[in-house]
Amino acid sequence: MVHAEEAAFVANPVEHVDTLDGTGTGNETWGEINNFPGASVPFGMVQYSPDTTDTYAGYDHDNDRSTGFSMTHASVGCAAFGDLPMLPTTTPIGAQPWYAWETIAHDDTEIGVPGYYTVRFPDTGVTAELTATTRTGVGRFSYPDDGRPALFHVRSGGSLAGNYAASIQLGADNTTITGSATTGAFCGRDNTYTVYFAMRFSQPFTSFGTWDGESVFAGARQADSWSSGGYVEFPAGSVIEVRTALSYVSVEGARANLAAESGGSFEDVRAAASSEWNAVLSRVAVAGSNSADIETFYTSLYRSLLHPNTFNDADGRYLGFDGVVHTVATGHTRYANFSDWDTYRCLAALQALLFPDRASDMAQSLVNDAEQSGSLPRWALANSATGEMTGDNVVPLIASLYAFGAKDFDTKRALYYMVKGATDGGVGRGGYMERPGIASYLEHGYAPQTEEFRGDHGIDGASITLEWSVDDFAISRIADALGEKAIGAEFLRRGQFWQNLFNPATGRITPRGDDGAFLDNPGFTGPTSDLGEDGFDEGNSEQYLWMVPQNIAGLVNALGGREAVAERLDRFTTGLNAGPDEPNLWLGNEPNFGVPWLYNYVGQPWKTQETVDRVRRELFGPTPGGEPGNDDLGAMSSWYVWAALGLYPITPGTALLTANTPLFDRVEIRLPADKFIRISAPGASSGLKYIDGLSVDGRPTDQTYLPESFVRTGGDITFSLSAIRNILWGFAESSAPPSFGAES
Repeated sequence: MVHAEEAAFVANPVEHVDTLDGTGTGNETWGEINNFPGASVPFGMVQYSPDTTDTYAGYDHDNDRSTGFSMTHASVGCAAFGDLPMLPTTTPIGAQPWYAWETIAHDDTEIGVPGYYTVRFPDTGVTAELTATTRTGVGRFSYPDDGRPALFHVRSGGSLAGNYAASIQLGADNTTITGSATTGAFCGRDNTYTVYFAMRFSQPFTSFGTWDGESVFAGARQADSWSSGGYVEFPAGSVIEVRTALSYVSVEGARANLAAESGGSFEDVRAAASSEWNAVLSRVAVAGSNSADIETFYTSLYRSLLHPNTFNDADGRYLGFDGVVHTVATGHTRYANFSDWDTYRCLAALQALLFPDRASDMAQSLVNDAEQSGSLPRWALANSATGEMTGDNVVPLIASLYAFGAKDFDTKRALYYMVKGATDGGVGRGGYMERPGIASYLEHGYAPQTEEFRGDHGIDGASITLEWSVDDFAISRIADALGEKAIGAEFLRRGQFWQNLFNPATGRITPRGDDGAFLDNPGFTGPTSDLGEDGFDEGNSEQYLWMVPQNIAGLVNALGGREAVAERLDRFTTGLNAGPDEPNLWLGNEPNFGVPWLYNYVGQPWKTQETVDRVRRELFGPTPGGEPGNDDLGAMSSWYVWAALGLYPITPGTALLTANTPLFDRVEIRLPADKFIRISAPGASSGLKYIDGLSVDGRPTDQTYLPESFVRTGGDITFSLSAIRNILWGFAESSAPPSFGAES
């Protein structure tokens, strides 16, 4: 029974999501958030959303020049997707329609909610509405009845990253358009993929034409060019419904997907999408008095459930990493697009906790990728490994999925490919290597600062060593769970290789040459490459110092003990979103995600409570600029979800959750088999900041973490909160979360 003074649980979370939140800029220097506001369903193939000019990831809320609406999007830091843009307009066809754009109104007529988006074009009088199914986008475009023609552009050669090839075919029935787009080159890589489409209009078009990027051909029905496209015209005042299906297999696959998911009216599709979102968001029920916090929370949870994406057609077929068409097992889904460097840290844990069946399919998809190509893919995009970023982060991603509940996949083959990549480098299709330079790494016990370890922004020997140490630790955990104790022991030992770069003379993680000498690194002196310090990928030595989540106790000892570490953390956290050029916390990027919880390891958990609260309130909020940096396929959003719940998955590959003050008075997390994690924190939503006591299943505890079994069994967590810091709760060394050294 809910007491009168208690806030009620949110009943319909879709009502508290604004998809325009987090679509702007969160930091002046490194703050492009890159979220899209358009229509999608959970983990859908389609993200039907607006694009703005000169915006590499698609949409920027500060830009009112729109090139139209494309079918695929991702919140990434390089040009990607934006496939098959379409623009409704009344502007006559010009000499270069492939460059056309129209002004959109960023006012209260622009609305984004789960499964629905609408915007007005003030100069042309067109209103656009979008909704989606898993594999189709459904658009409704209302044109003004003012005598101007109702035109609709389709740019098959208009992907955000550019196109290698594209084709378009306007159907003889004057109601259909089909075609394809071949694109790729993600972050300068050599990946490619082809997406096929089938489009159907609700009424026949009356005139038409195509273009090839050089000329316009009125009355033509076909174009084949890297910049091809076409246009169709309807009578003035028309209200046109356009349904577009995608496939990564063939045009015939797109047609079949269109047929399979074309039931109902526009409003029916919109209602179904909203209902599907309400069901998945309701897996976490929160109760609190602060409406802004509730909106930020559910919008963040929404963004945590957009990727990875369905990749198979409605009949189960998909194009594999071997270039061959396969069929996914009945009742399962093939997933693509894993931003693993970003998402292994906390998104994987959240998705597996809430949806272990889907997470199992995600893990199996990655194992299938390895079976088809020869190695696990780093930063998998469509049906290829891009190898983007450093580390072998697909490993802790799979290990975290497993730890948090994803068990229904081929774990033995997963372990086989993990060990293979960590032993011989994991040579895959097309010369891709999972761990380039592995022989040198094993010889030295670290990645030397040599060309062999050149990453995206320079030679990154130090950060690669830290990442591979985490990756090897993750292998040890899944090996132990599968009864492979010898493998577990070996990779636990390798999980401590970070120590080989710790220079006790300076108290720093320092790059080393292949001769074993520490390179000159007396202290942070500013960046020497385009995105961080030499030796470190997207960050600097002070920021990467803390990235030893598998053995924080070992790091604390190396740095001189708990008090010394607390003082260093105090200096480090004076700035919350410093970017790569300052020796302070950069919460807008993933390597520092776990830093606020490190105070739990040094007997000052009240500082974790303060720091997490500062980040939540200063860097996040229900506005277009309401995230501190690139969302990275839900990585940043999932950080906020955990921080708001009062729990954080601190050690990848384990199910350990460490505590901070929740943001809500009550939380219920639904687990499989009708189990729940129930969190009670009276006064949290009113601003009580400090933990005065903690009980787990009715038993008081001063431990700042939950046992790993809790994510399976569920249970009750009760926080006693205060406006005054309690310096005694969680102070003891035994209160700290476990660390895993070679002796563990």
